[in-house]
Amino acid sequence: MAVVAISASLLFLAVGNACAHGLSAGGSHAGIDIPEISHGEMAVISDYRSGIIDLASGAVDTNEPFRRVLNYAEIQYSYCLWGRVPGSVADEESPFNECAHAYLAATKAVLMAMREMPREADRANEIISAVDIDMVRRGLALVTCRFSGEAFNTADIIKPRWSRIPLHFASMASLTGLAALFCLAVFALRRFLRPRAQSSE
Repeated sequence: MAVVAISASLLFLAVGNACAHGLSAGGSHAGIDIPEISHGEMAVISDYRSGIIDLASGAVDTNEPFRRVLNYAEIQYSYCLWGRVPGSVADEESPFNECAHAYLAATKAVLMAMREMPREADRANEIISAVDIDMVRRGLALVTCRFSGEAFNTADIIKPRWSRIPLHFASMASLTGLAALFCLAVFALRRFLRPRAQSSE
């Protein structure tokens, strides 16, 4: 267990040193502006994200701004560990919440842009209608948080607040579990390879 804790700590330190918080550091804003997304919107958009990205990825009649925003949405998604950390979307206090806002704001921007594309417009409008219905049904239309008024830009990568992970139980538990699985995989691989090395001597 001590090995797991040390591995997790080293992981956090390494990533934290390599990844300063994007927006706080002040980007160049030379990219494409992406409108903000409310806390309530992102909770619903996250449920439709894969369908939106699949539709956008298959679009043919696109332009450079559309492709850049789509690329930004996918890059941000990976920086947020593919949305796998519990609470990253729903919990305002999560160290991953702001970067979740960024990738979901970009996803929403991509969806809205597809309303103007001849081949994708019908499906895009269907998703938009479903999102609207879900927001009303779940009472999320007026739900906001401290990041709800924050616009984004494709020149600024928003990274998780790594230094706050030890203070957020769900994030810490999730990443510690990931570190434990990694350590077990390394241990199992070493045990698997050791007999082979001995038999070849």
